[in-house]
Amino acid sequence: MKINCDMGESFGPWIMGQDESLMPYLDMANIACGMHASDPQVMLNTIRLAKQNGVTIGAHPGYHDLQGFGRRNISLSPDELHALFIYQIGALHLMCQSEGVPLCYVKPHGALYNTMMKDDTVFITLLKAMQQAAPSLPLVCMAVPNHDQYQQQAHQYGIKLWFEAFVDRAYADDGRLVPRKEPGSTYNDIDAIQAQALSLIHHNQVTTLTGHTVDVYADTLCIHGDGPQALPTAQLLARLLHSKGTSE
Repeated sequence: MKINCDMGESFGPWIMGQDESLMPYLDMANIACGMHASDPQVMLNTIRLAKQNGVTIGAHPGYHDLQGFGRRNISLSPDELHALFIYQIGALHLMCQSEGVPLCYVKPHGALYNTMMKDDTVFITLLKAMQQAAPSLPLVCMAVPNHDQYQQQAHQYGIKLWFEAFVDRAYADDGRLVPRKEPGSTYNDIDAIQAQALSLIHHNQVTTLTGHTVDVYADTLCIHGDGPQALPTAQLLARLLHSKGTSE
């Protein structure tokens, strides 16, 4: 199980997240591509930071929504979404190339991520875009109980999927994340985060807000870099999964 985190989400003088502190504890850095957050200098600096720490780099494309941080759904035609997706992947890919490091995967951000898990048209649009522009890269998506249907669709386009689960977000009974606007959707208590992490690592399960148990088989665990417990969470996961880090 790998540790991934959304990174490079600052913009100009506005700072988001704790990238320099978090990076040593990560396996995978999902780097924003300038649409929901980031700018060219932030993207390049984050690539360099990941390179220094030996962290695998992935593109983190989202809707063109700086004000809403990419967390608002935007209705786009398949052609518009196709172009937006490829544009962002291409930008980060060339920046990685300039630093002599590979781009290794793609993970959509925010509302785009959630929408692709609910809307087959969006999911297939992203698969087609990757088939044309980045056929060798895996697509990261949510580890849900009915993940077989996503694997079957991805297989049709020759795209590998990596499934991820979340240690700092609450789950609903359908095995998906509780929307952020609902009370209790985000865990800010490190004990709750640890309990969910241990359940995922050792039992491939989460306990939902209503107390039900749901099976979740994940390849990677996600930390939200803008969360108040991001650094303690990264240290915790590094200790649990890789015998490094500290909970101090």
